[in-house]
Amino acid sequence: MEETQQERQQQEVMVAGVDESELSWYALQWTLDHFSVPFAPHFPFKLVVVHAKPSPASAIGLAGPGVIEVLPIVDADLRKIAGWVMQKAKDICNSRSVHDVTFQVMEGDARNVLCDAVQKHRASVLVVGSHGHGTIKRAVLGSVSDYCSHHAHCTVLIVKRPKIEG
Repeated sequence: MEETQQERQQQEVMVAGVDESELSWYALQWTLDHFSVPFAPHFPFKLVVVHAKPSPASAIGLAGPGVIEVLPIVDADLRKIAGWVMQKAKDICNSRSVHDVTFQVMEGDARNVLCDAVQKHRASVLVVGSHGHGTIKRAVLGSVSDYCSHHAHCTVLIVKRPKIEG
């Protein structure tokens, strides 16, 4: 039976956060593999893939003379990385025959960007990868997955890559 446009619009939304890490790609692949329904015409969620592009100023992290001249170069590099991240996410989705996807690059800290994307799209699920940092590194660096699990207004799925014994 053919799905109507209205039914498609009422479909639940899943936001998946991606960055340039292998763990991010693993989380996206795992999600597509485990949520796809065999023989279904499409992925069971409206999928929104989001990349948080840091602002050039936050990427540099320092101020002083000469920073103004560097900002456009840093911004160009951050845009290139964002383009590469989005293309890789598209390739992963296409390889799993998931074509009805929205791809977004939003500037800001990943924690805030992902929580904002959840609200903007009224998502029922947020998927993030886990970098597997220990307690001390997580306290110093701040964990995106930990922050989102406490602040996103939806279910948060944290995908951890299994440890390889050897």
